[in-house]
Amino acid sequence: MASTNDLKNGLVLKLEGGQLWSVVEFQHVKPGKGPAFVRTKLKNVLSGKVVDKTFNAGVKVETATVDKRDMQFSYMDGEYFVFMDMDTYDQLMIDRKTVGDAANFLVEGFTATVAQHEGEVLFVDLPAAVELTIAETEPGVQGDRSTGGTKPATLETGHQIQVPLFITTGEKIKVDTRTSDYLGRVNS
Repeated sequence: MASTNDLKNGLVLKLEGGQLWSVVEFQHVKPGKGPAFVRTKLKNVLSGKVVDKTFNAGVKVETATVDKRDMQFSYMDGEYFVFMDMDTYDQLMIDRKTVGDAANFLVEGFTATVAQHEGEVLFVDLPAAVELTIAETEPGVQGDRSTGGTKPATLETGHQIQVPLFITTGEKIKVDTRTSDYLGRVNS
């Protein structure tokens, strides 16, 4: 338990039927008339939904402990992604639904942040950008290289993105994990 006076960004609260909400922003307000209150912006840890919520100052709120660890993706086991804790070498199986869009960018050996609460995996978070190899793409047409056109390319993970026409099969590129955007070539 914590008081609303102790709120800080990143703190995870357990509200309304056990749902986990992360504090995105907070502001203590002391109006000239009436009691003080705390205005917050909360993000649902599982769904990502953001809501505004107001608490009376000094009210007790239940906090939740979320354990975030860097784990290495080892391999696929059917529909499960197997991650290994690099400190304890424990293996953790996470289903595709929980991994979500991160599955599009996971290659064996990649490190991701795995968040858990009371033994339950909440989400898998990747760095903002990852380096992947182009598994397949059509060759660029001569003369098209200076235009800003794009073409589809399949990454080594099987995920398809749009890349500039000059990118060829086998090249290593940087990809934004939030938007699937091409960010640039990786110089080897």
